[in-house]
Amino acid sequence: MESATIDWLLKGDPSIKYQTKRDLLEIPDQELESLQNKIQHEGWGKRFLSFQEESGMWGGGLYSPKWISTHYTLMTLMRLGLPQNNQQARKACRLLLDKGYFRDGGINHFASLNHSETCVTAMTLSLLCYFKIEDERIHSIKDFLTSQQMQDGGWNCESFNGATHSSFHTTISSLEALLMYVKAQNESPDIHQARNRAHDFLLMHHLFRSDKTGEIIDQKMTRFSFPPRWKYDVLRALDYFQEINAPHDPRFCDAITLLRKKEKNGRWPLQQKYSGLVYFDMEQVGKASRINTLRALRVLKWWKKKPDELKCIAR
Repeated sequence: MESATIDWLLKGDPSIKYQTKRDLLEIPDQELESLQNKIQHEGWGKRFLSFQEESGMWGGGLYSPKWISTHYTLMTLMRLGLPQNNQQARKACRLLLDKGYFRDGGINHFASLNHSETCVTAMTLSLLCYFKIEDERIHSIKDFLTSQQMQDGGWNCESFNGATHSSFHTTISSLEALLMYVKAQNESPDIHQARNRAHDFLLMHHLFRSDKTGEIIDQKMTRFSFPPRWKYDVLRALDYFQEINAPHDPRFCDAITLLRKKEKNGRWPLQQKYSGLVYFDMEQVGKASRINTLRALRVLKWWKKKPDELKCIAR
C-alpha cells in the first residue's frame, strides 16, 4: 500500500482518518476512540448534525425529501462512522421506529402502501442496530425482512407487485441489515442460511453480470458512488464482502478486476451522484475521492489475503 496514498487519506475528514487507521493501519480500538469522537464535532459529521431540527428530524421528514430526510442523513452518518452512542442520531432513530413501525412487523412510511417496504425496512434495521436502539420491535423487523427473501436467494421490494427476480439494490441493503443485526444481537441458524443464500445470489451474477448472458446488467452498477443511498454498485458489494471476510471465490474476479481498472495514481474517483437535494457535497464527481479510495483499498487488502489472487489478475 503506497504511503503517499495513506498520507493523502490521513489529511481528509475525521471520518476518513478514523476508518483509514481502523481498517488499513489496524490501530488498536482504544487508540481509535478519540478519533471517532471527532466525527461528531468536526468536519462532515458535525455539519450533518448541525442541520437536525428541534423535532429530531432532518429535512422536515422521516424518509423524504431525498436526500436530506432523517432516514438518509442517518444512513450517511452511519457510513461515516459516527459514534454509536451519539444522542442526536439515537433520538432520530426512535422517530423512525415509532412512526414507521407497521402492523406487519416491518417499516412503512408511505400512506399509499398497505404493507411494509422491504428496502426501507432493511435500511432502517441497519440504523437501529448500528445505533444500538433497544426495543423488542427490532426482532420483528428482522423477522419481516427474512420472511421477504425470494426463491432465488435475494430480495426485491417489488415482490408485492409481482416481481419474481431479486433486486441487487434490495439484496445489498438486506445483507447489510442482517449483518448489523448479527453484530448487535447474534446469528441464528435462519439468519445464517438467509445470508448465505443471498451471497450465492450475488456471486451467481459475479456481482454485476447476467447469469444467463454474462453481460453487464446495468452500467450504473460499475460506477462507484458515495453515499450509495439505496442504490447498488460493485464497490458497495465488495465492501460488504470484505467486512465479513468472505472466503475466496473465483466469481469475485470480475469485480476485483473492475475495481483495479478504476485506480489512477493510487486513488479512485467519485464516479456518480444521485439526483436529489443535499445539504452539501462531500466530494466532487470526477475527482479523486478519499472515501472511495479508502473503500477500494480495504477491499484489496482483504483480497490480497486470498491464496488464488494471482489467478484473478491473469484473467
